[in-house]
Amino acid sequence: MVQINRLKIVLCLLLAALVFQPSRAQQLSPETPEQKAERMRWFDSAKLGIFIHWGIYAVDGVSESWSFYNNYLPYEQYMAQKKGFTASKYDPAAWVRLIKESGAQYTVITSKHHDGVALWDTKASDLSVVRQTPARRDLLTPFVREVRKQGLKLGLYYSLLDWSHPDYPIFTKTTTRYRIADDPERWQRFVDFDFAQLRELSKAYKPDLWWFDGDWEQTAEAWHAPEIVGLLRSDNPGTIVNSRIQGYGDYGTPEQGVPTVRPEDRYWELCYTINDSWGFQHTDVNFKTPFMVLRTFVDCLSQGGNLLLDIGPREDGTIPEEEVAVLQELGRWTAKHKEAVYQTRAGIPADCVQGYTTLNQAGDILYIYLPYKPVGPVEVKGIMNQVNRVWVVGNGSMLNYKIYNKNYWSEIPGLLEIDVPEQALDPSITVLAVLLDGPVKLYRGAGAVMTVN
Repeated sequence: MVQINRLKIVLCLLLAALVFQPSRAQQLSPETPEQKAERMRWFDSAKLGIFIHWGIYAVDGVSESWSFYNNYLPYEQYMAQKKGFTASKYDPAAWVRLIKESGAQYTVITSKHHDGVALWDTKASDLSVVRQTPARRDLLTPFVREVRKQGLKLGLYYSLLDWSHPDYPIFTKTTTRYRIADDPERWQRFVDFDFAQLRELSKAYKPDLWWFDGDWEQTAEAWHAPEIVGLLRSDNPGTIVNSRIQGYGDYGTPEQGVPTVRPEDRYWELCYTINDSWGFQHTDVNFKTPFMVLRTFVDCLSQGGNLLLDIGPREDGTIPEEEVAVLQELGRWTAKHKEAVYQTRAGIPADCVQGYTTLNQAGDILYIYLPYKPVGPVEVKGIMNQVNRVWVVGNGSMLNYKIYNKNYWSEIPGLLEIDVPEQALDPSITVLAVLLDGPVKLYRGAGAVMTVN
């Protein structure tokens, strides 16, 4: 009897360990390419998202988290910004209306950056805007509520690392608290903390997308990366995860620099700032013009990717006027040209036309984006299809065109020349649509010597 009772106790302890040990979370289930394609469908057609970096770093306008990590200022001075973070003019409904007006289909907000300050009322730590700033309230929940109410997809940014946490091994660029190999129990306490916060966010908000950051400091094994993704999909099987989780993500995230060649990832997204900073910085007035942002956007479209454009609200929750202007112009342009935005895929090679291009899903409409005022006909080369018609997207004007140098006895196509009158031009970027007689067929040869005539 005693032995049986002891056995029961041992079994109970083992069961408790399984239940409370985050590394034993639900494993990541395998999926077929077709299943992934279905899960990624909304992301593939969304094309535009708005990123939001908001935290205590907006008080003094310093670099989010990195300013103390890189020893630009003392940690204590950085964290003293908590006293000035008020969110006194925060209007989440207005934020989401602006995001929706921009034409964005999803938004990603920093639930917690590398400094560890949470925007929600986390129970895993005292370090939150609820408990340690004058804001004294959960700022994430009302935003999520508005995102759902206004019909956008929700993304949550979450930093896997936390330089403020006493059990995280790295503190600053020059300061290490300990080595994981020397104190695995301490590391496990941090893993427990990470999983606790992720459970809170997952169960409360069930985001459509997880935007992880900070994975470079540890391995997938140390992070328990597959278990993290398994945990999140146990609450929301369709959720999407970005690439920054050591090989267990769904799509690539190039940052700031627009790719000059199409990324190898089937799905990708350029995260990009309107000025030179992610969070609000008083001294950063190097704002890109709406035209510059639009040109980057169509560049991403032409290579089959999305643009995740960042805004950085002030500490009181107001959004800089320059950023509002960019989002409003994006909204004007995307509303006018929506047929050439949301249901498109990567276009034809860049050397075929002086501009950016995409194709519709069927491949029989070629969209040409002109970030310039043509001084003559727009030339397209390499199109082997018959052209049925050409028009201006959002305007409806049919355009005149001609084919030059096409010989009936040669497969080498001629040059398509499209006349674009000045009155058909958009104030920013004009979009032409070329209807073909079937899916686009391209000639990619080097030409040939004429042997018949």
